[in-house]
Amino acid sequence: MSEYNKQSFLMSAASFVIVVAGIRAAEPIIVPFLLAVFIAVIFLPSLSWLQGKGIPSFLAMLIVVTLIVVFGTLLTALIGTSLDDFSRDLPTYQERLKEKSEVFITWFEQSGIDIPEERLLEVFNPGAAMSLVGGLLTKLGSVFTNAFLILLTVVFILLEASSFPAKLRAISDAPETSESHFNTFIEKINRYMGIKTATSLGTGICIGIWLAILGVNYPLLWGLLAFLLNYVPNIGSIIAAGPAILLALIQFGVIKGLLALSGYLVVNIVIGSIVEPRIMGRGLGLSTLVVFLSLVFWGWVLGPIGMLLSVPLTMTVKIALDSNEGTRRLGVLLGSEE
Repeated sequence: MSEYNKQSFLMSAASFVIVVAGIRAAEPIIVPFLLAVFIAVIFLPSLSWLQGKGIPSFLAMLIVVTLIVVFGTLLTALIGTSLDDFSRDLPTYQERLKEKSEVFITWFEQSGIDIPEERLLEVFNPGAAMSLVGGLLTKLGSVFTNAFLILLTVVFILLEASSFPAKLRAISDAPETSESHFNTFIEKINRYMGIKTATSLGTGICIGIWLAILGVNYPLLWGLLAFLLNYVPNIGSIIAAGPAILLALIQFGVIKGLLALSGYLVVNIVIGSIVEPRIMGRGLGLSTLVVFLSLVFWGWVLGPIGMLLSVPLTMTVKIALDSNEGTRRLGVLLGSEE
């Protein structure tokens, strides 16, 4: 490697570190903005569809904003009480999980397997799963205290979306090529987010109904968690399933715990492994390694909300790379096996 290349690499690495540090420091501002972008992308096809039907832009915007407000209000009303109750009962659940863990340790010791209790509880602490979910949902609730700011940002993003292609043409040296790349990028983003949102919603509804049938506490909360974490392939399903299965084990014992586990397996295999790949196609997938690394990276930079948005953010980068001939090879490296 030449001296110039070494300096260029060091400068790029230093710039990356500075940018990441800045993003992490600005987390309170960036997280609501990213949530607003996330919501705007989900509802942008609805706005375009209404305008395509001849509905005036102002009225179409009013309808979409009303849908967002109604959906957010219902979500807050349905989940708020369950979240408060779960947070209040969390120490009790952790203590009961610890007691059950001690029962298993005793059984191992009686079977002639000597396992140091303190060491095992440090390595395998089922109560940590409950704490993780409690922190994630509490953080999500705290972010939505800025609901008005998020809604206002969503409105401005939707208003700017229709004029952005014209601005792109005005500043580009090759307007037709730039507009083609931009349209391809937006089309793929809308398709990915639309399909992912529909399959995530189906996953959350099925999980919530199944847990309600079993009688597990807070089925709406676990349905919401399954919906949110379904945006994180592979790993998200495991994180979403753990606390609900542990709660079923605490409430009813092994049989109901296994039934809860079977429900998660069936729903995720049918929707995640059969329905979603057939609709979406493998070309819009990410490799498992990239999913895991993005989860760790964005979770470290932006906290629990970064974990939820990690795959949509990385998927946006991949689609942007795929939409340009010069960077398509990098997009292939991020993708799953064909």
